[in-house]
Amino acid sequence: MTFEAALPAPELALPAGPGPHPAIVGLHGASDGSKDFFLFRHLAQILPPRGVAVARFDRRGDDVPLDLQVEDVMRVVDQLAARPDIDGERIGLWGFSQGAWVAPLAASRSTKIAFLVLVASTGVTPAEQMLFGTAKHARMAGFGEDAARRIVAARRVVDDFRRGTVARDEAQAAIDGIADEPWFAHTYLPQGLHGQMVWRDMDFDPEPIFANVRVPTLLFYGEDDEWSPIDVSIGAWERASERAGNRDVLVVRLPGTGHLPTLGGAESIDQISPEYERALLEWLERVTRPGSVR
Repeated sequence: MTFEAALPAPELALPAGPGPHPAIVGLHGASDGSKDFFLFRHLAQILPPRGVAVARFDRRGDDVPLDLQVEDVMRVVDQLAARPDIDGERIGLWGFSQGAWVAPLAASRSTKIAFLVLVASTGVTPAEQMLFGTAKHARMAGFGEDAARRIVAARRVVDDFRRGTVARDEAQAAIDGIADEPWFAHTYLPQGLHGQMVWRDMDFDPEPIFANVRVPTLLFYGEDDEWSPIDVSIGAWERASERAGNRDVLVVRLPGTGHLPTLGGAESIDQISPEYERALLEWLERVTRPGSVR
């Protein structure tokens, strides 16, 4: 798979006044690579009036490797830092879901990142997250533990095919064995295996990356997250921050929300959790003060 050579130019929402201002860059979840993702638009509405610039950009495609996403966001950070109205010492990253893997990966590699805000930061590999999420979706749809167990079993075989340790025929047989079940749509598997089925980052282990994050970090978790094991993920951050000696890691659990920080899972700005917005603004007001994060 190839990707466009050029990253689309970011859109920047600036506070009033000459600056220099702190800034935050939005990083995408897997399912929406648009700069107009509603959580990005929410940031652009609420942060500039409080003195924080917001940069958002279109991801260069779907299934973009995490390493390439890190390169892209660092280009945006460098562009921001070169502006006279942006304070290059106070640029942070906001990441949702997949973006909450990319953001700490960037912060672990660069001293240019001053802080992180992560929503649904998953502390297991992408492959393990999908096992958790597909099984939970089947349970939520009323199909019970047997369906969840069979989904996990089939996905494990297909994942091993992706890794090159299981033959295509064996993986196809695992799919064929459940393809007629009423819950098959919850597996997020194709009915037929074609091509190499490459998943570059499926075994990306985030905990060692978290352990290399030494900047202030705000973590949001929905109490009813349908895609991520939140207790396991919080545990990964607790162990990692202890290893890093990072004492400025705050975990906020959001009641009534799931993977998105919205009430009832709605994809709408007007359903964003008031607790999410309140905690975000209070925390950013502290960490973006001049001299507060360096």
